[in-house]
Amino acid sequence: MSGGLGFSGAPDVIVIVLAPQGEMVEHDSFFDLCAASRDLYPEFVAEVEGLSGTSVGYRRDGTLLVAADEEECRILEEAFASQSRMGLPLERLEARTLGERVAGLSPRIRCGLFVPGDHWVDNERLCRALVESCARQGVVFRRGDGARKINVQGQRVKTVESDSGSVFSAAKFILAAGCWSAELVAPLGISLPMQPCRGQMIEFECDRELPLVVRAGHHYLVPRSPGRILAGTTVEYEGFEKPVTGEGLISILDATSRFAPLVKSLRFRRAWAGLRPDTADHKPILGLGDLENLIFATGHFRNGILLAPITAKIISEIVLTGKPAGGLEAYHPSRFARQRA
Repeated sequence: MSGGLGFSGAPDVIVIVLAPQGEMVEHDSFFDLCAASRDLYPEFVAEVEGLSGTSVGYRRDGTLLVAADEEECRILEEAFASQSRMGLPLERLEARTLGERVAGLSPRIRCGLFVPGDHWVDNERLCRALVESCARQGVVFRRGDGARKINVQGQRVKTVESDSGSVFSAAKFILAAGCWSAELVAPLGISLPMQPCRGQMIEFECDRELPLVVRAGHHYLVPRSPGRILAGTTVEYEGFEKPVTGEGLISILDATSRFAPLVKSLRFRRAWAGLRPDTADHKPILGLGDLENLIFATGHFRNGILLAPITAKIISEIVLTGKPAGGLEAYHPSRFARQRA
């Protein structure tokens, strides 16, 4: 079993676009959570870069959402109307002006929206910098030694056993094991309806830099300096299998070249896949459950990187005060059991 209790700086994280607006059609509390986390990012990045001494590739140039057919245009128009009513910054673009923002887009594109409030970050550099920051603060990492068993006494977690046979005790534990969280707590009678969702990515080399993120539906191109572009992604429910497949790569190439033919001339650099922890309602699991000292921070699905700062804030408040922050009812660990009752 992979995963463990606590933070894991895994290199297979998929989401690197910090885009609550780009994902939203109608306003809800989950958008508020995502937007709040995005707003924490400048301070979060400054702290991580200061502690680690390295840049994480954080940029705030916005996202260009594009549509190539009538249905996609309708979805963008709904998003524009909904977000405009909320007073969110958003710019409607006609097809003839899109090329001024990003060269090499398809002439088939019929309309677009520019979202200045969306950001992006190099997730690999961020994870490495987080690990370095934590290590400099005295955090000890046990690489390659995943959590295997949680031992409970009364209403408290007493110890956690690892794959190597080591036993760890603590006053409080944080369950942040991604896709493997449900397996760890199932023997305790805790049901978390979760499943891994595979996402594949392609990285290209390019002679010119993409000026901003370009998205059409769930597919996107993301600039990575120097001279690289990421193309993603797939949404596949194939269990804990994490291979890169021909079918997955073809689907990404077909979808991205549909709105950006420039992809066809880019030089292939590498491809990889990661597993997202998806829950039954696609929302994270945060806070305290029935056990007094087991804090949940898992199930972030496609928003793990985006929600990192707000999750850290929420969980640290619980660790320090013993009290869950307000407004977490929608993400409570026991919500699934209540829904079945």
